Amino acid sequence: MKIAILGATGAVGQQMMKCLIEQEIPVTTLKLLASAKSAGKKYSFQGTEIYVEEAKEDSFEGMDIVLGAVESDMSKKFAPFIQKAGAVFIDNSSAFRLDEKVPLVVPEINGEDVKYHHGIIANPNCSTIIALMSIYAVDKLSKITDMIASTYQAVSGAGNNGIYELEEQIQTLLEEKPITPKVFSHQIAYNCIPKIGNTLENGFTTEEMKMQDEGRKILHNPNLKISCTCIRVPVMRSHSISLSFRTEKKLSIEEVINAIQNSKGVRLVELPMPLTTGDQDIVEVGRIRQDEVMDGYALWCCGDQIRKGAATNAVQIIKYLF
Repeated sequence: MKIAILGATGAVGQQMMKCLIEQEIPVTTLKLLASAKSAGKKYSFQGTEIYVEEAKEDSFEGMDIVLGAVESDMSKKFAPFIQKAGAVFIDNSSAFRLDEKVPLVVPEINGEDVKYHHGIIANPNCSTIIALMSIYAVDKLSKITDMIASTYQAVSGAGNNGIYELEEQIQTLLEEKPITPKVFSHQIAYNCIPKIGNTLENGFTTEEMKMQDEGRKILHNPNLKISCTCIRVPVMRSHSISLSFRTEKKLSIEEVINAIQNSKGVRLVELPMPLTTGDQDIVEVGRIRQDEVMDGYALWCCGDQIRKGAATNAVQIIKYLF
């Protein structure tokens, strides 16, 4: 299989390289593409050294799959050329997620949707993947109708620069020097920032609305209602999410626990934490309980947003596709 990674030098692109090996994708050719300033960088893949090339309109000729790990504007720019080359574009950006002609896929939940693609398959938002992984088995027992979600998102959700900023700010504070935020709007060290994304007319942010809009598409439930609050926290890696939800049919708490416990890609634990979910693909779920206010159920889940929330999910889509 001939595969290109668009945005190969970033955190997600680098993780995609590792996931191709872990998921045993039979790669015969791997092309690493990035911006002009990254061209010439060298990476090792299965014992072979590969040089990064500048992404151009003709970079995708002969490729079977292009894994996208770039921002939306770059995805939109290169998508027509990827399709023209006859490759399938598995895109991690938000560019095509809500396009009705583009499948939005979490393989464990709606893997069969890949067969409806027209050259592009979208990878969902990281928090959406982690949240839905924790509850998809319950949704199969009885449709989820309403959900309240609060996400506690690691700095790596902003890429490698988010990690560097947190590390630098901690060191700066230890040296008792003033902090000047660059990646985040405010100091993130020893702080929480209760806003991710741009604010919309309804008061929610673009990041918060992704949970509802993408959740509806993935679960094939256009009436699903989700109220979401997204918070950036000073954690290096792995997002944490608090969920309270209600189902059409009343389920016992035992039914909910058993469904989650037997979910593929999920592990039931007493206390899911970022430290225990970092750099692995399983979403951990715990604190499952009856929610008397929602007349439903509540839980806490954690997952690595660079892996299952992005790179691993994209590579798993390849396996479903072929």
